[in-house]
Amino acid sequence: MDTVDSIFDRYEAIRHRLPHATTANRTIDISSLLDVTEEIDAFVFDAFGVLNVGEVPITGAADRLDQLRSRGHEIRVLSNAASYDHEAAVEKFRRLGMNIRENEVITSRDASLADLTPGLWGCIAAAADRLQDIPAATLRLQAESADYDRVDAFLFLSTEGWTQEKQNILERSLRDNPRPVIIANADLVAPREGGFTREPGHYGHLLADLGLPDISFRGKPFGDVYELVEASLPGVAPDRIAMCGDTLHTDILGAAARQWRTVLVTRDGLFAGVDTTPYCTGARLFPTWRLEKI
Repeated sequence: MDTVDSIFDRYEAIRHRLPHATTANRTIDISSLLDVTEEIDAFVFDAFGVLNVGEVPITGAADRLDQLRSRGHEIRVLSNAASYDHEAAVEKFRRLGMNIRENEVITSRDASLADLTPGLWGCIAAAADRLQDIPAATLRLQAESADYDRVDAFLFLSTEGWTQEKQNILERSLRDNPRPVIIANADLVAPREGGFTREPGHYGHLLADLGLPDISFRGKPFGDVYELVEASLPGVAPDRIAMCGDTLHTDILGAAARQWRTVLVTRDGLFAGVDTTPYCTGARLFPTWRLEKI
């Protein structure tokens, strides 16, 4: 079973593949995002561990979004969830009771689809994902080895139903015939009601560990999704944007690499129940601010 320490250690082990960022060597503790509204024009929120845990909304999160928006702040939700299309992503937040507008949601799936080239893409996807937004020919991959061999490239959207047997088939196919693999969710894990689930990033880095070429990652901490956010906020300076997230090596590192301010949210996500100070020190990643919940 994954633990906070094992997850942290794995992120550190793959640090050489992540963007480079430097931060100040101290963090300021705050009690609420309202404490820093004078310094920020746009608040960007991770979803899991900040707005919701699995299918359960975090109490007070929806009210805080409304409050910040009513004070004139731009709101964006920046999620590495790639299991469903943009419309379904927006609908999920609304189902959780959050007044989220379509233009306020940006996902790693959005960034992934922008990079697809012509050809047949083998899709590793959730059963309910209709793949209707994929702008290329697709083949849903299951356990048929021949299907892996016939596609031109791979799009890894979800770990739902993914097994070690399927991972082995993918590895063998790529060893025999290297082709592009887009990991549409760079997270190693996600916090859920019953613990951590392993996400596409976990399996993508296993492929990269083998030395397989052309394994690329989309979503935090990689710059593509941050660029999409910046493009949606014309005229807002990077240091007037605050990324609010629960994970040092995705939310905080990626935003710091863009010169954004950062807020580590500690109560419900990766670091729930533990002191984050030793991890910040060990990773040399110090968020601008830290608080329990937004």
